[in-house]
Amino acid sequence: MDTAHIGLIIAVALAAGVFAQSVSRHLRIPGIVLLLALGVLLGPEALNWVKPRALGAGLFGIVDFAVAIILFEGGLNLVFSRLRREELPIRRLITWGALVSLIGGTVAVRALLGWSWDLAFLFGSLVVVTGPTVVTPLVREMRLRPKIKTILEAEGVLIDPIGVILAVLVFDIVLTPEAKTVMSGLATTLLRLGFGVLSGMAGGFLIGRLLRFRRVVPHGHENIFALASAVLIFHGCDHVVPHSGIFAVTIAGVVVGNSQIPVDRDLREFKDQLTVLLVGLLFILLSADIRLEDVRGLGWQGLGVLGALIFAVRPLGVWFSTRGSNLSLQERFFISWVAPRGIVAAALATLTAATMESNGMPGSTGLRALVFLTIAGTVLLAGFTARPVATLLGLRLPGRDRVAILGAHGLGLVLGAELRDAGLPVVFLDSDPKFCRQAEEAGFPVVFGNALEERTLLRAQFELVGVAVGVTSNEHLNSMFVGQANEFFEVPKGYVAVDALEGGKTPEYVQRQGAEVLFDGPHETERWDVRFRHKDAVVERLVFRPSREAEDLAAAAKSALSKNGERFVILATRRGEKIFPMSLSYTPRDGDIASVALYIPEREAALRLLGEWGWEKSETKVEPTPSTV
Repeated sequence: MDTAHIGLIIAVALAAGVFAQSVSRHLRIPGIVLLLALGVLLGPEALNWVKPRALGAGLFGIVDFAVAIILFEGGLNLVFSRLRREELPIRRLITWGALVSLIGGTVAVRALLGWSWDLAFLFGSLVVVTGPTVVTPLVREMRLRPKIKTILEAEGVLIDPIGVILAVLVFDIVLTPEAKTVMSGLATTLLRLGFGVLSGMAGGFLIGRLLRFRRVVPHGHENIFALASAVLIFHGCDHVVPHSGIFAVTIAGVVVGNSQIPVDRDLREFKDQLTVLLVGLLFILLSADIRLEDVRGLGWQGLGVLGALIFAVRPLGVWFSTRGSNLSLQERFFISWVAPRGIVAAALATLTAATMESNGMPGSTGLRALVFLTIAGTVLLAGFTARPVATLLGLRLPGRDRVAILGAHGLGLVLGAELRDAGLPVVFLDSDPKFCRQAEEAGFPVVFGNALEERTLLRAQFELVGVAVGVTSNEHLNSMFVGQANEFFEVPKGYVAVDALEGGKTPEYVQRQGAEVLFDGPHETERWDVRFRHKDAVVERLVFRPSREAEDLAAAAKSALSKNGERFVILATRRGEKIFPMSLSYTPRDGDIASVALYIPEREAALRLLGEWGWEKSETKVEPTPSTV
C-alpha cells in the first residue's frame, strides 16, 4: 500500500478519535464507548476506511509511542504525599490484586470456554491492567472523596507497566514452558522491574532538573523537551533491557510530576491534550481490526467470563488487597465495582495476537475478541453505573461552594465578610496566630499553617473549595497559593492580589496559574490593613447605572482607576443572586451591586471617581465592626 494511503488511514483515525471524544464529553458518557463503536464502523467490518493491518509493523511503532506518552502523562498526575497516605491498599492492589486477576481470569476462561491452559493463562495476564485513560476522567468527573480517587487513579497508572511485564513473562512461559525457561523468565522480570525503576527515577530527576534552567531548555520548548525525553527513556530502556521502558517512563512521569518545576501546569495541560489525541488514535486503529463475528462467536460463555471478572474476580482481589486497611465497606465495594480496562489492555491484546500468529499459535482471534469484549463490558458498566453507585454509597463530594482566602486580616477579612453575608461559606488560611485569632473572633473557620503545603490545604477541605483568593501583601505567595490549590485539588477559580501590573496587563506569573487579578486592579494591601485597623476605612455598596456608551464607559473606568490613588477598593460584586470577588477583567452590567472599601478622609473624592465610571450610591450601607477588621 502506498504512503499516501497509509497517511490517510492515520489522518482519518486521528480525526475520528478526537470527534468521538468530543461528542462523548457533550453526552457525558465514557469516550471509549464511542471510540470502540466508531472504530468498528470505520474498519473493514463496515466502511473499510481504516485498515490497521495495512500499517504493518508501523502499527506497533505507533502503539509503543502512544503508550509511552499516555503512561508518562498518567505518572505526572500522581502526587507522592497522596500515594504515601494510601500506600497499603495501592501496593496490595498492584500486587495481590494483580495476582488474583491473573488466576481468576485464567480459571474463568478455562471453565467457561474450555480453552487450553496456555491460552487461558495468556488471557488472565492481559486483563490484569485497568485503564488510567478511563478511570482518571471518570473519577474526576464524579468528584469522589480524595481517598478513593487517589487509590483508583494510582492503581490505574501503576498496574499498567506491571501488567505489561507480567504479560510478557506469561507469553515467554507459554512459548517455552520448561522449568529452566520459567526461572530465567522470573529473573528477567526482576531485572526489567529493577532497571525500569532506577532508569525512570534517574530520567525523571534529570528532566526535572533541566527544566529548571532556561539556558538549557528555552522558554516555550519545555513541553516538547519533556515529550522527547519521555519517548527517549521508553525506547532507550527497551533497547538495553527489553520491555523495561514502560515501567521506566511511568516512574519518570511520577518523578517529574513531583519535582515542582516552574512549567508544571503547562506541562500537564499539554500532556493531557496529547493523551486525548493518542488515545483516540489507538482505539480507532485497534478496534477497527476487530470482527464482530469473532465476538459473537464467543457466545454466552464469553459473557459469562465477563460476568465472572466483574462480579467474582475483581471483588475477591479487592477484598484481599484491602484487608486491614482503613477503608470502609462502602469504599471497598466501590473500588471492586470500578475496574474498566483501557488502551493498554487493547494494545497488549493486539500485539500478543500478532505475535501468536507469527509463531503459528492457535487461538489469537478468540483471545483478542474476548479482551475487547472485556474492555467494552467493563467500560460500559463503569461509565453508566459508577456515578449512581458512588452517590448511593455516599462517596461523592458535595458541590464546590466554599471560598478559601489566604490572609486573615484587612482587605481579606472584609472581603470574606461580604461573601459570607451573601451566603457563601468562607474559610481563612494564615500563618500568623494573631490574624488567625482575629478571624476566629469574627466567626470564620480558620486553618493555621503554611498554605503552600498540601496537608494544610487538606485541613481546610479544599476538595470543597470552588474559589481560592490570595490577598496577602506578598503577591508571589498569593499566586503560588492559587496555583497549589489548582494543582492539588483542581480548584477551578483563583484570584490574586497584586501591587502592580506589567505594562497595564495581568502579570505573567498570575496568568501562568490561570488566575485573575483580584479587586479592580493593583492595591497596596498593607496600607489598607492599617486603615481598617485604625477605623479609617468603611465598606459601602454602590449600584451600577451606566449613562453613556460602552466606549465612553470604558474610558471613564480607565480614568477613574488611574486617579484612584488608593481612595477605594472594589471588593466584590453581586449580579442577581450571585456574588463574585471583584477582578480586573470584570465588566459591570446595569444593576450590578458592588461592595466598595472607601478611605474615609477621601470618601467624597472616591465616590466622584466611581460615579464617573457609573457606580452610584446604593441605599444599603455596611460598615465594618471591630469583629470583622
